[in-house]
Amino acid sequence: MDAPALPVTVEQVRAAVRADLPRTLRELVELVAIPGIAWESFDPLQLERGAEAVAGLLADAGMDEVEVLRVPHGDAPGRPAVVTRGTPAAGRPTLLLYAHHDVQPPGRRELWDSDPFRAEERDGRLYGRGAADDKAGIMVHVAALRAAAALRGAGAGVGVTVFVEGEEEAGSPGFRAFLEAHRDRLAADVIVIADSANWEVGVPALTTSLRGMVGAVVEVSVLEHAVHSGIFGGPVLDAPTLLSRLIATLHDEDGAVAVEGLHGEDSTGPVYDEDRFRADAAVLDGVRLAGRGSLASRLWTRPALSVTGMDVTPVDVASNTIAPSARARLSLRVAPGQDPREAAEALRRHVEAHAPFGARVRCTVEETGRSFRTDTGSEAARTALWALGEAWGRPAVETGIGGSIPFVADLTDAFPQADILITGVEDPDTRAHGPNESLHLGDFELAVVAETLLLLALDAAGRGSGNVSGHDAPDGSGIDPGGSSGDNEVLTGE
Repeated sequence: MDAPALPVTVEQVRAAVRADLPRTLRELVELVAIPGIAWESFDPLQLERGAEAVAGLLADAGMDEVEVLRVPHGDAPGRPAVVTRGTPAAGRPTLLLYAHHDVQPPGRRELWDSDPFRAEERDGRLYGRGAADDKAGIMVHVAALRAAAALRGAGAGVGVTVFVEGEEEAGSPGFRAFLEAHRDRLAADVIVIADSANWEVGVPALTTSLRGMVGAVVEVSVLEHAVHSGIFGGPVLDAPTLLSRLIATLHDEDGAVAVEGLHGEDSTGPVYDEDRFRADAAVLDGVRLAGRGSLASRLWTRPALSVTGMDVTPVDVASNTIAPSARARLSLRVAPGQDPREAAEALRRHVEAHAPFGARVRCTVEETGRSFRTDTGSEAARTALWALGEAWGRPAVETGIGGSIPFVADLTDAFPQADILITGVEDPDTRAHGPNESLHLGDFELAVVAETLLLLALDAAGRGSGNVSGHDAPDGSGIDPGGSSGDNEVLTGE
């Protein structure tokens, strides 16, 4: 696209971001020190600390109506989220900037090279839990708001709402209830979700597709109770063996998913080199990659099916008995465009049809999440790609993500007119959720530059209708009751 008519130059934006960078990094380090984890087994007061710290940062950045809000859902009281609301000038759009302040548990301390909650800089990267996912996302928003305000000067322009969630890593269980309670306050023309990754260090990306997901537990039973393996072994196969035979039917000889009724397509995104993938995924030498088609297709636009857990007798307490039952947890990633409930039914049919040796098989679907695609032809998406390219000095790529962000479907239901832009600061070596999570500081600075450019460009391009998407402005209508969080569904993140 042609460069928008900004009130300042790109170099002025870079200079403003660079001048504020020491403060921005100091604030990020302070956020990393707060171990806010939205799991029942962790101290809930740390989540409160995190929310209050974020509220202070947004108030200091000049945001109005900064509040820490909670919305009960089910029997849960609701975890703290931070919300601001900005009013746009006439003809300017409203943006919703999303991030989350909660983090994953640190896991085993001995696997970290430094204290996970004391951020440490090494070789141009900042290490610590949440340094990237997603406290860096918060600070991209804060720093970009400060830079845009300083460069634009006084006076209202684009309206900015900020929504910093406090339970994303726990699956955002209260997300839909929160949207229903605060829909008018969160309504926007463009939604920027700062919780994804770039293509690699030095190459920016806009995430344009997400796979959906199905989580299920499969149980195989063959006996009413355990029996002696010597006395009864032979005519009866144990449940772990039969479960293994059932699991083996889920993929064909090439390792492609063999469940009839699952859809897939070829990716039109960038080429993912096999050597790079092996390095990124830490694949052992000699292991053959599974599936057919390009790596990008296998990762982003075709289904994937993994066993993420099994319940069998542990080796160190095993006796000489035939195990009567065994369970496995399956994680199915659904290609963009397919209804996850349709995919869940296809999985259930396959499991029941392939019960080995007449064993009793039960498939329980526990969670689903919808897929997502960006309308890359919208003015907001084209502006975001331009801003990323200007910040990094090279064209941004359009990538998919093999994982799922189920709350994106809730945002789509609540605000069908909005353009949703998924950006981020992670890279293949970030190791989000794992030990030694880290943030590349050079790319972090460029992410702030890109979001500042996006804010200024959307402000400059505002239309009389108050939006830049070409859709109707938010009308306050209710959330579609047929959305992704219907009855008996549990949404989980990533």
